[in-house]
Amino acid sequence: MGIRVDIDVMLARRKMAVGELAERIGITPANLAVLKNGRAKAVRFSTLEALCRELDCQPGDLLVFEPDEDRQLADG
Repeated sequence: MGIRVDIDVMLARRKMAVGELAERIGITPANLAVLKNGRAKAVRFSTLEALCRELDCQPGDLLVFEPDEDRQLADG
């Protein structure tokens, strides 16, 4: 899978809706959904900074590395 953006957990902890977060960081709810649902291929540092500022967290609270099982099987 690679890198997962774990926004749902932080939104729940902050009791914040997706639309509210999108408005606060200046992106569309659709683009935030792309990040949230794991369909993003990249994230700008400015967006990551805004997410961390509004959710009062560190980048490591949002980004999770998940090794690709297929790749591990091929390498092992």
